[in-house]
Amino acid sequence: MHDNSPSTPGARVILGMSGGVDSSVAAHLLLAQGYRVEGLFMKNWDEDDGTEYCTALADLADAQRVCDQIDIPLHTANFAAEYWDNVFEDFLLDYRAGRTPNPDILCNREIKFKQFVDYAERLGGEFIATGHYARSSGSGADYHVRKGVDDNKDQTYFLQAVPRSQLQKCLFPLGQWRKQDVRRNAETLGLHNHSRKDSTGICFIGERRFADFLQRYIQDSPGPMVDENHRQLGRHRGLHHYTIGQRQGINLGGIQGRPEAPWYVAAKHQASNTLVVSQAQALLHGSWLRADQVNWLEPAELPLRCRAKIRYRQDDQDCSVSAAADGQLLVRFATPQRAITPGQYVAFYRDDVLLGGARIQHTDTPRQLREL
Repeated sequence: MHDNSPSTPGARVILGMSGGVDSSVAAHLLLAQGYRVEGLFMKNWDEDDGTEYCTALADLADAQRVCDQIDIPLHTANFAAEYWDNVFEDFLLDYRAGRTPNPDILCNREIKFKQFVDYAERLGGEFIATGHYARSSGSGADYHVRKGVDDNKDQTYFLQAVPRSQLQKCLFPLGQWRKQDVRRNAETLGLHNHSRKDSTGICFIGERRFADFLQRYIQDSPGPMVDENHRQLGRHRGLHHYTIGQRQGINLGGIQGRPEAPWYVAAKHQASNTLVVSQAQALLHGSWLRADQVNWLEPAELPLRCRAKIRYRQDDQDCSVSAAADGQLLVRFATPQRAITPGQYVAFYRDDVLLGGARIQHTDTPRQLREL
C-alpha cells in the first residue's frame, strides 16, 4: 500500500462495509472521487447462541444490498479467531483485574487496522477506507490524523492506539461531513439504510443485557459494599459488574440517617473484594493519572502541554504530560476530572490533531477510598 495522499484517481480501495449508512455513503463518495472501490464485510464474533442477539446476518445483507446498488464487489472475511485472541481475551483479563476495558479501541488496533489491512493487501488494495468520522492530512513525515468536522461524531478517540504506519494507509471519506448530511445524502441516493439506527455498545453483545453476557465468562463473586467510612451498606454481586462513577444498578434504597441522594461507585478493591460507594461526588474527581501502552502518532518531547480526553465525546481538557517509571506517562490535569477509570484510554490532542494515546493504569485516590 502507498502513503495516504489527497487524491489518487483510479487507485484500488478496500472499504470496510458494515451495512450501516456511514460506510455506504463512504463508498459512494470514494467512487465519485475516482477510486476503484471494493467492499469488505468483517465478521468478528462467532456467536454460539443463535442469531437472537447478533445482527451479523442482517448487517451482511444490508452491506450486500448497498454494494449491489452502487455496483461494487463485496468480499467477506471472518476474523473471529483473531478477535478472540487479540481483543476479547484482553477484555476479560481487564474485567477480572478490576479494570473497565474499552474493546472498541483494541478492535481498531488489532482488527480494523491490522487484520483488515493485511487482508486488503492480499486483495490488491492500494488503500483501505473506513466510515470513521476522522480526517487525515499530508503524507510521510507530514502525515497527521485530525478530528472530524462533526464534533458530536468525531471518532479520533478510538484511533489513538493504532500505529501511525497503519493509519497512513487509510482514507476517511466522512471526515468533512456531518452525520445529518450523511443521512440526507444516503436518502437522496435512494439507499435503503439511510434511516438505520446507529449501532451502539460492543459489537458482539448486541441488544442483550451486558451483565447477563459477562456472566457467561466471569463467575460472580459477591462481597461487601461499604461507604467511604468503611461502614457496610450491603453486598455487591461481583466487582466486574461495576465501573468508577456508575450510578445505576447499585441497588441501594433509602438508608436510615443518609440523605435522599444518589450513590456512586467510588472505588473497587480487588484484594478484599470490596466495592466502595459514596454520595459525595467530590470523591470521584482526580487530578492525575498514570498510563501505559503508549502510542504516539506525532513526535513527542516530554514534558509537554496539550489537551486530553479520558472518554469518548468528553470535551478536551488542559493537561501536562511527563515521563513516569517503566515507560509510563504521568498526566496532570489543570482541572480535576470525574471518574478517571483504569482500563480506559486517554487521548492527547493539539488543536484538532491527534497526538496519540495510552491506557489508564492508576489515578490519585482520596485517602478514605484506599484499601484498608
